[in-house]
Amino acid sequence: MVLTLAVVFMPACATSQSPTPELEPTQARPTRTPPPPATAVPTISPVILQVGEPLSDFRGRYFSASGACTACHQNLEDESGADVSIDSSWRSSMMANSARDPFWQASVRNEIASRPNAAASIENTCATCHMPMASYTDRVEGGQAGIFGSDLLDPDHPLHELAMDGVSCTLCHQVLDEGLGFQASYNGGFEVDLETAPGERLIYGPYSVDEPAVIAMQAASGYVPTQGLQLGDSELCGTCHTFFAGSTFPIQTTYFEWFYSDSRGVQTCQDCHLPEAVGGVRIATTSEFPRSPFAEHVLVGGNAYMLELLKTFVDELGLTASAEQFEITKQLTIDQLQNRSVEIEIEEIRFSGGRLTADLRIKNLAGHKFPSGFPSRRAWIRFVIEDSSGQIVFESGGFDALGKITHNNGDQDPTRFEPHYLAVVQPEQVQIYESIMADANGEITTELMGAVEYLKDNRIMPAGQDKFGAVESIQPSGKAVGDEDFQGGVDGIQYAIDLRQFQGPFTVTIEVLYQSISPTWTEAMRGQASDETVRFLRLYDAVPNIPVVVASESIEIGE
Repeated sequence: MVLTLAVVFMPACATSQSPTPELEPTQARPTRTPPPPATAVPTISPVILQVGEPLSDFRGRYFSASGACTACHQNLEDESGADVSIDSSWRSSMMANSARDPFWQASVRNEIASRPNAAASIENTCATCHMPMASYTDRVEGGQAGIFGSDLLDPDHPLHELAMDGVSCTLCHQVLDEGLGFQASYNGGFEVDLETAPGERLIYGPYSVDEPAVIAMQAASGYVPTQGLQLGDSELCGTCHTFFAGSTFPIQTTYFEWFYSDSRGVQTCQDCHLPEAVGGVRIATTSEFPRSPFAEHVLVGGNAYMLELLKTFVDELGLTASAEQFEITKQLTIDQLQNRSVEIEIEEIRFSGGRLTADLRIKNLAGHKFPSGFPSRRAWIRFVIEDSSGQIVFESGGFDALGKITHNNGDQDPTRFEPHYLAVVQPEQVQIYESIMADANGEITTELMGAVEYLKDNRIMPAGQDKFGAVESIQPSGKAVGDEDFQGGVDGIQYAIDLRQFQGPFTVTIEVLYQSISPTWTEAMRGQASDETVRFLRLYDAVPNIPVVVASESIEIGE
């Protein structure tokens, strides 16, 4: 028997299953195509590994915490000599810290504050993918999978250690192949075997396993290793990276975005987010020979800001990774953002009669929208012109010390937002790639469970996505819909600036900037009294939310 997780939503939302793409995801196994070479993970010394709390070795009926796997999957090197140990790579990822993420905890509290009568269903929903092992176990055993009070965040709760281990080894490696990529698997609807007793449970990996290795791992961990190719499929990631509030409103559709892009069948999520190590790797301390390809468990995404915050407050948050490990993961994240996310190009630039006109083209290199994931994320264009003395004479998209965008309507007034632009002619106009949600009254909201429509979604689509032909949940919204230059994989925009009163030559600098947490989202939390919200805002205020420069270009023009 297996259990399919059925996510329970608040009474105000329908409880039917989430919509399926117009095309059912293929179950064929795509050929693994290595992504561009990843930055090697620097070697981490044993001394640094002592910093931070030890990994939990909790062992439960269905799942074990990561500490139960550490002994055999540490001290691993690839052929370049880089440390690719699974424990030290994973523990500073956002997956490992999904339950400890203070922004997530505060966000759940924010949802509950607006809908206190739905607290149980909200907590149950949010624990499904952020505390998956404990949530799954609690529900199987008749619990409610709550988060706050005496529930899973409480150190005295019997499943607390399992909850705080986040998205861990024995969660992903026990997910069954059945139903992945189909409607029932979305919103955390993965399936795990509930019949097999501890000591005999199958645990899946990408490789075939010989009998001596089976015996050794079963004796050490209590799990029986076997090959399961679903570990390399995007459909596995799609279980939690496809999330709908209620029955239809899309909150996170990263899997759908990939499915309707040119990347499907060419690259999987794992190809980019668990990049290949150099050559073969002995995958355990007991391995006799190296295996290849080996996926480094760095699980890099785009949340460089939160990694910086976690690095700063390792001790206060009781994290299991050291500050140095968080710094390594943050740098890998920045590397991915800067080298495998977007490119900006000046297609044509003209200066005539004191007027500068620049045609820009921004290209999405990712296999999903940019930005993708949680709707707090945004990217924007900073366009700067300096005169012959180095004085800035025009700037669109500047930002202050708090990370707020200068002249952005939304950062100044939460009831407004900056529209999608076809052309920018004054500094008060800023091209921001983001999604803006609205509630049933048409008012802007950051509350997931109250959102019913997108007033704006001009996040840059992946190459191959048809703006009108793809499933409705990933189609753009707002003025981007009518922009002929806004197409799958690209957006074109013109800047036309009057410079008659200034002396050239002029230096034009264009940057694409990125934030994983828009200040609009944190400002919406202020005034909430929960411990989790107060703590997050204190930590947030202590760590500047400076955007990452993910692409840039510069040129000199004029006399």
